[in-house]
Amino acid sequence: MKSDSSVNVLDVSIRPVEELVSLLRPPTLGDWLLGYLHGVWVVTEIEIRKLRHDPFELVTRVVQPALWLIIFGEALSRLRAIPTGNVSYLTFMTPGILAQSVMFISIFYGIGIIWERDAGILQKFLVMPVPRASFITGKGLGAGVRAVFQGVVIFLLALVLGVHLNWSVGAIVGSLLTVLVGSSFFSILSMLIAITVKTRERFMGIGQVITMPLFFASNAIYPLAIMPDWLRVVAQINPLSYVVDLLRGYLIYGSVPNAPLAWAVLLIAVLIVQTIASLTYQTIIL
Repeated sequence: MKSDSSVNVLDVSIRPVEELVSLLRPPTLGDWLLGYLHGVWVVTEIEIRKLRHDPFELVTRVVQPALWLIIFGEALSRLRAIPTGNVSYLTFMTPGILAQSVMFISIFYGIGIIWERDAGILQKFLVMPVPRASFITGKGLGAGVRAVFQGVVIFLLALVLGVHLNWSVGAIVGSLLTVLVGSSFFSILSMLIAITVKTRERFMGIGQVITMPLFFASNAIYPLAIMPDWLRVVAQINPLSYVVDLLRGYLIYGSVPNAPLAWAVLLIAVLIVQTIASLTYQTIIL
């Protein structure tokens, strides 16, 4: 009996030491990856819940693209002023307006981050025991899911207007993936702007300054061929142009000739802004 008692005491005294050693052990790559994926899922789920609690936001967001398609698109389709090949101008510009809508939704995403910081919510996120990169990725995916729903609404609007698009399953899936990745890029870029300016007033000013140049210096509403040389160069380094290329290829032509290049540019752009945001995001609460 005495021997058993001493063994139990020894076991109890050793167990906390073993637990402490396991906690102090540096995490393996597998542990980091599991923590990263868990953090991404938690943050993305929170963003989706916000959309579920306020679905009316989707209705208000569709007003601007609807005006572009119904008024601007219909008017220029009658003028035939812009060469678009064997498709109508309304059909040509629909993927561009979808890309514009994605960018406009995502580029102002950072203002919500500033509000969360001012409300004390962001500080709770940043002390979560998960890699910082998972918070950034989760926010980007949350914005991407919002943009996907926005894309579905624009698809329905295109059907009502009789826009001739490629409605195959592959085209729709490819387009929605493009919307998801493109929105993730612009939303994380928006977070970087929020990190820099830190106030809602400054953010709104900078957001308005960069959205229109990004839109008009792309191939969203006119082809690269009619641009002056200097504007064509700008458009070719504009990430929005690659989003438009993919959407236009999937939805109009059924294939994207430069798809590997376009996807490579978008994914590399996402990786760059993701890395910078992950390294600097702590500064937003300072």
